[in-house]
Amino acid sequence: MTPHMDNATPRDPDASDEASGDRRRISRKGLLKAALVASAAPLLAGGGVALARDAAATGNGPLAPTPECDDGDDTTPPQMEGPYFKPNSPRRTGLVTPSTPGVPLTVSGYVFGRACRPISGALLDFWQADTNGAYDMAQFAFRGHQFTGVDGSFSLTTIVPGLYPGRTRHIHVKAQAPGGRILTTQLYFPNEPRNNTDALFDPELLMNVRNAGNGRQGSFDFVLDVAQTPGPTDPPTDPPTEPGAGWASGTSYRAGDRVTYGGVAYRCLQAHQALSGWEPPNVPALWERG
Repeated sequence: MTPHMDNATPRDPDASDEASGDRRRISRKGLLKAALVASAAPLLAGGGVALARDAAATGNGPLAPTPECDDGDDTTPPQMEGPYFKPNSPRRTGLVTPSTPGVPLTVSGYVFGRACRPISGALLDFWQADTNGAYDMAQFAFRGHQFTGVDGSFSLTTIVPGLYPGRTRHIHVKAQAPGGRILTTQLYFPNEPRNNTDALFDPELLMNVRNAGNGRQGSFDFVLDVAQTPGPTDPPTDPPTEPGAGWASGTSYRAGDRVTYGGVAYRCLQAHQALSGWEPPNVPALWERG
């Protein structure tokens, strides 16, 4: 049963990423947001939105006085809850059945604290519209909560939500570290025409989305306002130089690197530092077979 959750304060979509002053580093997401505002152009799918795992993997942690990870950005920005939240959603990672109409969508990622270290057992409560843009207020269709694994990972099986008047496509979520404060926010899709007209849309909340067979795969990393002890900052071991080298925890992998694990070949999708629990079969956001 999901605990009682308070509304989060809506975030001003026009708020500046440089509000903290000159000491703050300019981040990739900040530049992305400025570019989108200037051009009013949607981001292409797979356009490389910065992920918190990038900072966690490379050891390029934040500089003082900004303690958050994700290359100097703030923690994941909050957004309004909206009128369709219901407490006590069922615990489940899949919101659909094989017969559910709509474009299949899998969303996966990680939950980190401010030192870019994964948070185990974090609560994620998702809700969204169906393929026609309608929310189920009578039951719990397209609603469910789950907890991150020991490596901070999560995975949600659903469909691409439909549109309803005044909004672009989005998925609502509440995220909470064990004993921590609740973050209420929304996730957005790249290359959506309504991103340019939705007053709530925030480029910092864009998922990385790509086509996968007859469906789509999205990825997003949450960064919660949770203090953590920073991990080592020295670079990990060098990336493997031979194609097909065995996967090893502690190794720094680059996109395109190939490894074998359990006799199966995998190709790296996102640069990261391998950790125990992040074996290729367990993290489809980082590795694909072949």
